[in-house]
Amino acid sequence: MSQDLVIDVRNVTKHFGGIAAVEDCSLSVRRGSITGLIGPNGAGKSTLFNMVAGNIVPDSGQVIFDGADVTGMPPHDLFRRGMLRTFQIAHEFSHMTALENLMMVPGDQPGEHLGNVWFRPFSASQRERDVRAKALDVIDFLKLGHVRDELAGNLSGGQKKLLELGRTMMVDAKVVLLDEVAAGVNRTLLNDLAGNIERMNRELGYTFFVIEHDMDLIGRLCDPVIVMAQGSKIAEGPMAEIRSNPEIIEAYFGSPVEVA
Repeated sequence: MSQDLVIDVRNVTKHFGGIAAVEDCSLSVRRGSITGLIGPNGAGKSTLFNMVAGNIVPDSGQVIFDGADVTGMPPHDLFRRGMLRTFQIAHEFSHMTALENLMMVPGDQPGEHLGNVWFRPFSASQRERDVRAKALDVIDFLKLGHVRDELAGNLSGGQKKLLELGRTMMVDAKVVLLDEVAAGVNRTLLNDLAGNIERMNRELGYTFFVIEHDMDLIGRLCDPVIVMAQGSKIAEGPMAEIRSNPEIIEAYFGSPVEVA
């Protein structure tokens, strides 16, 4: 079973001062799934997510990624291992085009080293052509051809989120962490974004771990859905089951409510 898990969080704890943000929390993400993480404000979701992504080091516990203990490993090393993250606020290179933003992603390109440019110019130029071809394929997949040569800083919020999603396609990602992907995106582009996530999962085999407040989006994309409250995981299952469980609703909203 463990080899089917791309992320396995084991009994992690994180305190800030005297406050326990995450307390002895364990959860996992199955390879090939779109797994959602939800919970009320202050539940510990963002802290947990940041520990998985390498932005915060847990006080105790382990983060296992693709079978290896990566607890406390910085984000750039996790990137090399195949863990990629998008952010609530898109991090584009605003003065570069959408196409150039995608071409910046793959690391260790020969053209980055001056010696290769001088002494192995064919290798550098061939690699650049390959990266450009890959970027054009990604733009075509995401239907962003109409903004290919537009400066990324001029794109709408939704287009920037699509571009961030495209950047995850420029390398061999084993898992993509999506942080509040719906934030600042209009409903039309959000539908496009969700459709592309589904296609990447279904057609390309991408695994996603999604933290999100938009319950409709979570319900559309995610199975299973993990619920956190007061720093710990309290439930996991299909969204229909989560929505209909009165104990989960009470923990999530603070009092029993009707959920459609």
